[in-house]
Amino acid sequence: MRTIALLIAVAGMTCGCDQFDNMSSGQKGAVTGAALGTGIGLVSGGSFGQVVGAGLIGGAAGYIGGTVIGNKN
Repeated sequence: MRTIALLIAVAGMTCGCDQFDNMSSGQKGAVTGAALGTGIGLVSGGSFGQVVGAGLIGGAAGYIGGTVIGNKN
């Protein structure tokens, strides 16, 4: 339960940041994907390397998805 509360707090701080408005769609996707990947790695009880890897993969996938969405607009 503590991990979920921490994840929600980190997501709230990330989304509440003023710099988030000045980012491109790809950058927003990367931040969101990295936060989600890291959170999933933490909740699943992975080791430090697995959590970092999940954050990196989530960030890369989020960047690609955000860029595709940004290019469609």
